[in-house]
Amino acid sequence: MVKVEIVEEKDVHASPYASSSSSRTSSSVSLSSVESDASVEESFIDRVVALKDIVPPTTRHNIVTRISKAASFVKNGSKIIGNIVWVVTTSALLVGLPLALVVEDEAKAVAQEKELYEQHQGTQQMLGPPGLDPSQPKALVPPGF
Repeated sequence: MVKVEIVEEKDVHASPYASSSSSRTSSSVSLSSVESDASVEESFIDRVVALKDIVPPTTRHNIVTRISKAASFVKNGSKIIGNIVWVVTTSALLVGLPLALVVEDEAKAVAQEKELYEQHQGTQQMLGPPGLDPSQPKALVPPGF
């Protein structure tokens, strides 16, 4: 921390910042001369960096520690989430995709069997009972005869 102390000078003319009147109330005159000597090319970032001296070192250390802990937490969390996403994705590709293809093939096979069965039923209906001429109209015969 900076400690400010007022030092009384015995020789007023030895200091380059002293004015002709040595009163403390005329400090604006000496400040204006010092201010004109300051560089005008100071950027916003230079001013922000200079503000770090305002914050005490213990507070700065606490802030830096908390930020680094938060960054570490985010990094580790994203790594774990990435690993979980990787496992789920590869499992879906290695297990789910072949399973989906097999289910699709099975559905095609069932549909083909159903179609063949319907074709067989259609030809049986067209032919009628064995021994009848398909060109003759069918007679309704009650069951049991």
